[in-house]
Amino acid sequence: MIRIKPWIKAARLRTLPLTLSGIFLGSMVACSQGRFDFFIFLLGFVTATLLQILSNYANDYGDFVSGADEKRHSLYERALQSGAISPKSMRRMLVVLSFLIGLSGISLIAVAAGTLGVTGIVAFLVMGVLCILAAITYTIGKKPYGYLGLGDMAVFIFFGLVGVGGIYILHTGQWDWSVLIPASSMGFLSVGVLNVNNIRDFESDRLSGKNTLVVRMGLPRARKYYACIIFMAVVSGVVYSLLNDHGAFQWIYLVTFPFLYRNVRRVQTSTSSAVFDDELKNLSLITCLYAITFGVGLIL
Repeated sequence: MIRIKPWIKAARLRTLPLTLSGIFLGSMVACSQGRFDFFIFLLGFVTATLLQILSNYANDYGDFVSGADEKRHSLYERALQSGAISPKSMRRMLVVLSFLIGLSGISLIAVAAGTLGVTGIVAFLVMGVLCILAAITYTIGKKPYGYLGLGDMAVFIFFGLVGVGGIYILHTGQWDWSVLIPASSMGFLSVGVLNVNNIRDFESDRLSGKNTLVVRMGLPRARKYYACIIFMAVVSGVVYSLLNDHGAFQWIYLVTFPFLYRNVRRVQTSTSSAVFDDELKNLSLITCLYAITFGVGLIL
């Protein structure tokens, strides 16, 4: 009999608001321009959610195989290290999820095919394959890029540029360079979530040879880098609002700024893993609130 609870924990549901954030924001930018398709939004959300879960499972498996989990002072949701899920079962799940992502992604492209054209269809098929590979190879393989300090770049690209920009193109069938600004804002916030996680795991990652960007920088610089990331997210949002006048309601996302400030302050001053774990969850939820208020403000 399959135990569901370990799989739910390993999926790290607290990271899933990031999935909704990018898809919702890109969809609302398209909606503000008079283009929105509910089925594209729904399939985009399903595909991105499955990709996020695949990434979380692959991260759990990769850290277990590499031995990185052996250095952790707290296992948090490490299902393989605790024995709740076997490596064989996780490998099977990665295959199943990859298949489901392919099915969902192809369905998404099929719905949008009328506006994409042949070139667009091929481009999104290639992008879909790259998304799956990026989710898996973060910690799996001979040279996982997450162990080389390249995770920040990948998160910015896939959660920000691809997530927001990609769903925008699927809705509209066209490209608008200004979309890169809110896409960058979402990318910076997503990188922030990754960095809170890496700051929390700094000591165990350092001991296990998992050279995240935080490990490469050292904690003092990593904290400053984190503050810069959040600042750039805020600036990106404000710049887009100044360049695209949608009325007074477009500024309602400013309600998230005090929460972001509090989050940055706690990350700067705390030394507790428990606090970092709380702030990881908090930033994920703040990012979701930011995307929702930003997106809704564009269409009010």
